[in-house]
Amino acid sequence: MKLNAQHVLKVVLLGLFTLFFVNLQITGDISKYINPKYSFMSKLTAAIFFILFFIQLFRIFENKSIHHVCSTNCNHDHGNNRFNLSKVLGFTIIAFPIMTGFTIPPATLDSSIAANKGSVLTQMSGGQREPASLDQSLESSEPLVEKEHLDIYSDEYTPLLNTNYLTEAELAEKTAILEGSEQIVMNEDIFSSYYTKINDSPQSYAGKTIKMSGFVFKEGEFTSNQLVLSRFLINHCIADASIIGFLTEFEEAATIAQDTWLEIEGILSVGSYDSYELPIVKVSKWKVIDEPSDPYIFPILTWWD
Repeated sequence: MKLNAQHVLKVVLLGLFTLFFVNLQITGDISKYINPKYSFMSKLTAAIFFILFFIQLFRIFENKSIHHVCSTNCNHDHGNNRFNLSKVLGFTIIAFPIMTGFTIPPATLDSSIAANKGSVLTQMSGGQREPASLDQSLESSEPLVEKEHLDIYSDEYTPLLNTNYLTEAELAEKTAILEGSEQIVMNEDIFSSYYTKINDSPQSYAGKTIKMSGFVFKEGEFTSNQLVLSRFLINHCIADASIIGFLTEFEEAATIAQDTWLEIEGILSVGSYDSYELPIVKVSKWKVIDEPSDPYIFPILTWWD
């Protein structure tokens, strides 16, 4: 009996892949790659890798005492256990994603990604005369994976789990608060819904107080007292991230660096861009905050009571 080097290497790779996916679940880093509702796929992948690892474990030894008398067309292995250039290249390609998975930490999207998606004001207006809903804007926008020529299978794209569930009654209650209250609080669970309604009909909410947090994004067409307080909306994974947020105006805006996280309070007013009405927040209070542990916004998932 002796060890078969290639089978041993396969066992090691399968074990590392199993460990990687299990570690994503234990640490919660899985939420940095994909929408949370797809977490079960990661768990299924870990289980499959473990089964393959267990099967491969019994193949690492070969019996030297067994000899075969073979014909010209036999299917037995005659010296093919040796490593050659093609096999080394194959193992390297397979090992590369797991190497990067353990060595490159997941990163949070920032303003540089937002800038590559184009003008925020253009995205808000959609280049249309009539207001476009958030869903319509997302459907018409170019996916980030195509814009950036990014590999969605690389370690840079961590699976994110969407746990933003609301019952129909809870959603109706929060919607009633938006319509009836003079103060709008943009909490993460309702952020995308409130954003859609305010952006679609800014006149209806003009004069109301709004409180929200997000990261600073600026671009060339902004004046010195303007910035967009932004969040990334994740539908399925990082690759389809879309930036959403409100144009804000306050005197100190010019002194605040890109990607700084702020918490603001202000009054909603109505401005225009390319003949399109859009909400503007006239900021009265603001402060710098730490980036939250879960910086992304997810669409609302609902179920019946």
